[in-house]
Amino acid sequence: MSEHRQPGGRPRDGRIDGAIAQATRELLAERGYAGLTVDAVAARAGVGKAAIYRRHATKQEMIFAATVHDMQEQPPPDSGSLRGDLAAITRTIASQLSTAPPDVLHGLLSDIHADTALGDRFTSTFLERERLVITEVLHRAVARGELAERPDTGVVHALLLGPIFYRLLILVDDGEPIGDFTAVVSETVTAALLSGTARP
Repeated sequence: MSEHRQPGGRPRDGRIDGAIAQATRELLAERGYAGLTVDAVAARAGVGKAAIYRRHATKQEMIFAATVHDMQEQPPPDSGSLRGDLAAITRTIASQLSTAPPDVLHGLLSDIHADTALGDRFTSTFLERERLVITEVLHRAVARGELAERPDTGVVHALLLGPIFYRLLILVDDGEPIGDFTAVVSETVTAALLSGTARP
Protein backbone atom coordinates (compact mmCIF):
# COMPACT_ATOMS: atom_id res chain seq x y z
CA MET A 1 0.00 0.00 0.00
CA SER A 2 1.52 3.32 -1.00
CA GLU A 3 1.61 6.44 1.11
CA HIS A 4 -1.38 8.70 0.52
CA ARG A 5 -2.78 11.91 1.93
CA GLN A 6 -5.84 11.96 4.12
CA PRO A 7 -8.33 14.77 3.42
CA GLY A 8 -7.29 17.80 5.44
CA GLY A 9 -4.34 16.02 7.03
CA ARG A 10 -0.74 15.04 6.59
CA PRO A 11 0.38 12.10 4.47
CA ARG A 12 -0.20 8.74 6.09
CA ASP A 13 2.84 6.56 6.68
CA GLY A 14 2.52 3.57 4.38
CA ARG A 15 4.96 1.60 6.54
CA ILE A 16 2.54 1.77 9.45
CA ASP A 17 -0.34 0.75 7.18
CA GLY A 18 1.67 -2.25 6.06
CA ALA A 19 2.70 -3.19 9.60
CA ILE A 20 -0.91 -3.09 10.79
CA ALA A 21 -2.13 -5.19 7.87
CA GLN A 22 0.65 -7.74 8.32
CA ALA A 23 0.08 -8.01 12.06
CA THR A 24 -3.64 -8.45 11.49
CA ARG A 25 -3.10 -11.30 9.02
CA GLU A 26 -0.56 -13.02 11.28
CA LEU A 27 -2.80 -12.86 14.34
CA LEU A 28 -5.83 -14.06 12.39
CA ALA A 29 -3.81 -17.11 11.35
CA GLU A 30 -2.75 -17.72 14.97
CA ARG A 31 -5.90 -16.85 16.90
CA GLY A 32 -8.74 -16.78 14.40
CA TYR A 33 -11.32 -14.03 13.94
CA ALA A 34 -12.88 -14.30 17.40
CA GLY A 35 -9.51 -14.16 19.16
CA LEU A 36 -8.12 -11.09 17.43
CA THR A 37 -8.03 -7.78 19.32
CA VAL A 38 -6.90 -4.30 18.39
CA ASP A 39 -4.54 -4.35 21.38
CA ALA A 40 -2.82 -7.46 20.03
CA VAL A 41 -2.50 -5.99 16.55
CA ALA A 42 -1.03 -2.76 17.92
CA ALA A 43 1.52 -4.68 19.98
CA ARG A 44 2.50 -6.95 17.09
CA ALA A 45 2.75 -4.04 14.64
CA GLY A 46 4.73 -1.90 17.11
CA VAL A 47 2.28 1.00 16.95
CA GLY A 48 -0.15 2.67 19.33
CA LYS A 49 -3.85 1.92 19.20
CA ALA A 50 -4.40 5.52 18.13
CA ALA A 51 -2.52 4.82 14.91
CA ILE A 52 -4.95 2.01 14.14
CA TYR A 53 -8.04 4.05 14.95
CA ARG A 54 -6.83 6.89 12.74
CA ARG A 55 -7.04 4.41 9.89
CA HIS A 56 -9.92 2.16 10.88
CA ALA A 57 -12.96 3.09 12.93
CA THR A 58 -13.53 -0.48 14.11
CA LYS A 59 -11.77 -3.81 14.46
CA GLN A 60 -13.96 -5.13 11.67
CA GLU A 61 -12.77 -2.44 9.25
CA MET A 62 -9.16 -3.19 10.14
CA ILE A 63 -9.69 -6.89 9.42
CA PHE A 64 -11.54 -6.32 6.15
CA ALA A 65 -8.84 -3.93 4.92
CA ALA A 66 -6.11 -6.42 5.76
CA THR A 67 -7.75 -9.52 4.30
CA VAL A 68 -10.02 -8.37 1.45
CA HIS A 69 -9.31 -4.83 0.24
CA ASP A 70 -8.70 -1.37 1.62
CA MET A 71 -10.17 1.99 0.61
CA GLN A 72 -7.65 2.40 -2.21
CA GLU A 73 -9.43 -0.14 -4.44
CA GLN A 74 -9.17 1.06 -8.05
CA PRO A 75 -10.93 0.16 -11.33
CA PRO A 76 -9.02 -2.30 -13.52
CA PRO A 77 -7.01 -0.89 -16.44
CA ASP A 78 -9.25 -0.15 -19.40
CA SER A 79 -9.29 -3.35 -21.48
CA GLY A 80 -11.13 -1.70 -24.35
CA SER A 81 -14.37 -3.62 -23.77
CA LEU A 82 -17.03 -4.16 -21.14
CA ARG A 83 -16.39 -7.90 -21.36
CA GLY A 84 -12.70 -7.48 -20.56
CA ASP A 85 -13.30 -4.99 -17.74
CA LEU A 86 -15.94 -7.16 -16.04
CA ALA A 87 -13.73 -10.23 -16.38
CA ALA A 88 -10.94 -8.33 -14.59
CA ILE A 89 -13.25 -7.18 -11.79
CA THR A 90 -14.63 -10.68 -11.33
CA ARG A 91 -11.15 -12.17 -11.09
CA THR A 92 -10.27 -9.55 -8.46
CA ILE A 93 -13.39 -10.35 -6.43
CA ALA A 94 -12.63 -14.07 -6.55
CA SER A 95 -9.00 -13.53 -5.59
CA GLN A 96 -9.87 -11.28 -2.65
CA LEU A 97 -12.60 -13.52 -1.26
CA SER A 98 -10.63 -16.73 -1.72
CA THR A 99 -7.60 -15.23 0.05
CA ALA A 100 -9.51 -14.21 3.18
CA PRO A 101 -9.88 -17.07 5.71
CA PRO A 102 -13.50 -18.38 5.73
CA ASP A 103 -13.92 -17.74 9.46
CA VAL A 104 -13.01 -14.10 8.87
CA LEU A 105 -15.70 -13.58 6.25
CA HIS A 106 -18.30 -15.42 8.33
CA GLY A 107 -17.31 -13.44 11.42
CA LEU A 108 -17.47 -10.13 9.60
CA LEU A 109 -20.90 -10.92 8.19
CA SER A 110 -22.18 -11.90 11.61
CA ASP A 111 -20.92 -8.70 13.23
CA ILE A 112 -22.17 -6.47 10.42
CA HIS A 113 -25.67 -7.93 10.51
CA ALA A 114 -25.82 -7.85 14.31
CA ASP A 115 -24.95 -4.13 14.54
CA THR A 116 -26.96 -1.71 12.39
CA ALA A 117 -24.50 1.14 12.81
CA LEU A 118 -21.59 -1.09 11.88
CA GLY A 119 -23.50 -2.39 8.86
CA ASP A 120 -24.37 1.12 7.70
CA ARG A 121 -20.76 2.23 7.96
CA PHE A 122 -19.54 -0.85 6.10
CA THR A 123 -21.99 -0.09 3.30
CA SER A 124 -20.93 3.56 3.09
CA THR A 125 -17.22 2.74 3.04
CA PHE A 126 -16.09 -0.56 1.59
CA LEU A 127 -19.21 -1.42 -0.41
CA GLU A 128 -19.42 2.12 -1.74
CA ARG A 129 -15.79 1.87 -2.83
CA GLU A 130 -16.54 -1.36 -4.71
CA ARG A 131 -19.52 0.25 -6.40
CA LEU A 132 -17.42 3.22 -7.49
CA VAL A 133 -15.10 0.77 -9.25
CA ILE A 134 -18.03 -0.85 -11.04
CA THR A 135 -19.58 2.53 -11.89
CA GLU A 136 -16.36 3.59 -13.61
CA VAL A 137 -16.35 0.43 -15.73
CA LEU A 138 -20.00 0.96 -16.69
CA HIS A 139 -19.30 4.58 -17.63
CA ARG A 140 -16.54 3.35 -19.93
CA ALA A 141 -18.98 1.01 -21.64
CA VAL A 142 -21.47 3.84 -22.18
CA ALA A 143 -18.70 6.08 -23.57
CA ARG A 144 -17.67 3.32 -26.01
CA GLY A 145 -21.25 2.88 -27.16
CA GLU A 146 -21.50 -0.68 -25.84
CA LEU A 147 -24.34 0.35 -23.52
CA ALA A 148 -27.00 2.93 -24.29
CA GLU A 149 -27.16 4.00 -20.63
CA ARG A 150 -25.60 3.01 -17.36
CA PRO A 151 -27.30 0.09 -15.61
CA ASP A 152 -27.94 0.15 -11.89
CA THR A 153 -24.56 -0.23 -10.21
CA GLY A 154 -25.99 -2.05 -7.21
CA VAL A 155 -27.57 -4.68 -9.44
CA VAL A 156 -24.33 -5.26 -11.37
CA HIS A 157 -22.40 -5.44 -8.10
CA ALA A 158 -24.76 -8.08 -6.76
CA LEU A 159 -24.65 -10.08 -9.99
CA LEU A 160 -20.85 -10.22 -9.89
CA LEU A 161 -20.32 -10.66 -6.16
CA GLY A 162 -23.23 -12.92 -5.24
CA PRO A 163 -22.35 -16.10 -7.17
CA ILE A 164 -18.68 -15.96 -6.18
CA PHE A 165 -19.53 -15.34 -2.55
CA TYR A 166 -21.93 -18.29 -2.56
CA ARG A 167 -19.43 -20.53 -4.33
CA LEU A 168 -16.62 -19.81 -1.87
CA LEU A 169 -18.46 -19.49 1.44
CA ILE A 170 -21.47 -21.77 1.08
CA LEU A 171 -20.39 -24.52 -1.30
CA VAL A 172 -16.81 -24.21 0.02
CA ASP A 173 -15.23 -26.74 -2.36
CA ASP A 174 -17.43 -28.32 -4.99
CA GLY A 175 -14.46 -29.42 -7.07
CA GLU A 176 -14.93 -26.80 -9.78
CA PRO A 177 -11.90 -24.55 -10.38
CA ILE A 178 -12.73 -21.05 -9.18
CA GLY A 179 -11.14 -19.56 -12.29
CA ASP A 180 -13.54 -21.41 -14.57
CA PHE A 181 -16.48 -20.40 -12.40
CA THR A 182 -15.34 -16.77 -12.36
CA ALA A 183 -15.21 -16.71 -16.16
CA VAL A 184 -18.78 -18.03 -16.34
CA VAL A 185 -19.98 -15.33 -13.92
CA SER A 186 -18.36 -12.45 -15.81
CA GLU A 187 -19.57 -13.74 -19.19
CA THR A 188 -23.13 -14.20 -17.90
CA VAL A 189 -23.26 -10.68 -16.45
CA THR A 190 -21.75 -9.20 -19.62
CA ALA A 191 -24.36 -10.95 -21.78
CA ALA A 192 -27.17 -9.68 -19.54
CA LEU A 193 -25.91 -6.10 -19.75
CA LEU A 194 -25.30 -6.11 -23.49
CA SER A 195 -28.73 -7.62 -24.14
CA GLY A 196 -30.44 -5.02 -21.98
CA THR A 197 -31.70 -7.55 -19.44
CA ALA A 198 -30.15 -5.61 -16.53
CA ARG A 199 -31.84 -2.27 -17.12
CA PRO A 200 -31.23 1.05 -15.28
